[in-house]
Amino acid sequence: MGSGRPRVIVLIPAHDEEGCIAGALRSVWAQGRTPDRVVVVADNCSDRTAEVARLWGAEVYETVGNVHKKAGALNQVLGAVLPDLRDEDAVLVMDADSFLDGGFVGHALAKLSEGRYGGVGGTFGGREGGGFVGMLQRNEFARYARDVNRKKGKVLCLTGTAALLRVGALRDVAASRPDGSVYDTEVLTEDFELTLRLGHLGHGVVSPKECTLSTEVMETWGDLARQRLRWKRGAVENLIQYGLTRVTLEHWARQLVTMLGIVVTVLYLSTLFWAVAVQHSLQFYPVWLAVTAVFVAERAVSVRRRGWRMSLLATTLVVEMPFDLFLQAVNVKAYWQAMFRAERSW
Repeated sequence: MGSGRPRVIVLIPAHDEEGCIAGALRSVWAQGRTPDRVVVVADNCSDRTAEVARLWGAEVYETVGNVHKKAGALNQVLGAVLPDLRDEDAVLVMDADSFLDGGFVGHALAKLSEGRYGGVGGTFGGREGGGFVGMLQRNEFARYARDVNRKKGKVLCLTGTAALLRVGALRDVAASRPDGSVYDTEVLTEDFELTLRLGHLGHGVVSPKECTLSTEVMETWGDLARQRLRWKRGAVENLIQYGLTRVTLEHWARQLVTMLGIVVTVLYLSTLFWAVAVQHSLQFYPVWLAVTAVFVAERAVSVRRRGWRMSLLATTLVVEMPFDLFLQAVNVKAYWQAMFRAERSW
């Protein structure tokens, strides 16, 4: 290994993940740029996660007394590995249910070498499963990837699925916190909080189109609701924590757009209800016809990467409209809980 070659350390936090840890490790070892070290962080596991990880050639770091879930587990292992790394080295943090596509590490490392970024993430697709709700998530992920690619990798959050982080940037983050840790253990969305912290310290983030991966989808509506409620409430609480700054301005603008979308949806459905239930006739107002046409076109175009059948299916509002209403209801609940500081139940 040449003296100028940055090292890449992979950290995979895992709690009872024996069913998918082999797939995650297989995708890591298949990278064109092979990592220099791969560590599975077994956090309070009661299954064979550690055993399977060792069989697949990974080191295993078992947490001790961790009560802070993923963020606490990562802080423990980072405390052990960071002192031996150079500022130009990189740490890839990825979920145990994430499977990297070939070239992820190499492309991400090339981006980090440009010097403008403290972290490089990826866009993800959903793996099979979950029936109808799984299909809707795969469409959602395809739209997210399209949006990121159209913006040439600009993202507002390095998602926890997989992100390559420059060690020098991680040290800056740790130095900025009173306890010297990298991850904030008090928040619901540690990946979003870390992104905000990096931004405030002058480290950019990006998700280039070459960095792709797949992840599991939630298989029930209940699991999906809990996941999205945590994501949304966590994001809102992170923004409240940081306030209105040059870094959070666009995030707050996105929240405003989300709120306006909820208002428009309520007005749209109220108009339909009034026409059918009160006037007993469906009148086609030009403004709502235009809104519907735009919505249908966006549904079809934004999932083209999943094939023409899915694009055609997406044009039928009855298929995807319930999913949008579901997500908006979750958003409303998240705003409510964040506003009134409701007790966290997960």
